[in-house]
Amino acid sequence: MTSERKPLPFIANFTAGAIAGVSEILTFYPLDVVKTRMQLDTGKSKHGLVGSFQTIIKEEGVGRLYRGLVPPLLLEAPKRAVKFAANDFWGKTYLQFSGEKKMTQSLSILTGCSAGATESFVVVPFELVKIKLQDKTSTFAGPIDVVKQVIRKDGVLGLYAGMEATFWRHLWWNGGYFGCIHQVRTILPKAETPQAQLLNNFISGTIGGLVGTMINTPFDVVKSRIQGGSKVPGVVPKYNWTYPALVTIFREEGAAALYKGFVPKVLRLAPGGGVLLLVVEFTLGVFRQALGPPYI
Repeated sequence: MTSERKPLPFIANFTAGAIAGVSEILTFYPLDVVKTRMQLDTGKSKHGLVGSFQTIIKEEGVGRLYRGLVPPLLLEAPKRAVKFAANDFWGKTYLQFSGEKKMTQSLSILTGCSAGATESFVVVPFELVKIKLQDKTSTFAGPIDVVKQVIRKDGVLGLYAGMEATFWRHLWWNGGYFGCIHQVRTILPKAETPQAQLLNNFISGTIGGLVGTMINTPFDVVKSRIQGGSKVPGVVPKYNWTYPALVTIFREEGAAALYKGFVPKVLRLAPGGGVLLLVVEFTLGVFRQALGPPYI
């Protein structure tokens, strides 16, 4: 009966993704600030995770760990909603095209990549504003000030700086995340109780978050460099396109530089991926119980 239950309506997936996203960001946001600081720091890293936390708190105060929170909060609901709704849409589409009865790992990876590409078009302006505010040298008064100054200097399209890097970041993270979740779920023992199912969701989501982070961190470093930089008229930016920028960072700073901010990023996105999946599945379960058959 479970395999034949009717898929939940779009609004249920939208709402579940929104609730999960807000829950995750409120829990792990300070790690995102530290990650961005480490990625914007060119040359040899001066501080590790703990040292970066200590430096920010000592020099700028605890409140700085939450600077730039408004843009991702405003974005998180539609971003996560788009992520899971797009994953649902592409999953159904690829199942129909392939003729498969249920999702395979290859289809899960393809679905995740397509959902990530879709999501990237939504997030770029919010990500740019967040990066500008998180930068240690930032003098912006707030999110609106960032938007005004960027538009005044670079036009509306200036809000989409880093679009290509964001596309690659989200494509590879989602592909790794959803593909890994599918594989881990096939390995874990079958859940016999709702509590066991929530645990399985948390474990698979956490491992998916870890794998996705390992794959996409170099692209995240490039995105931060592109969005954190300032344009000089008549001068080609040092970090402009993703793959040439990867080569530049590797040549000038070494391979380790491509994984700057990895520790805070993985500490956020690994358990964060678990929290996301757990909250999404729990919320969808509530919707199924509320709507009753044929959704149960």
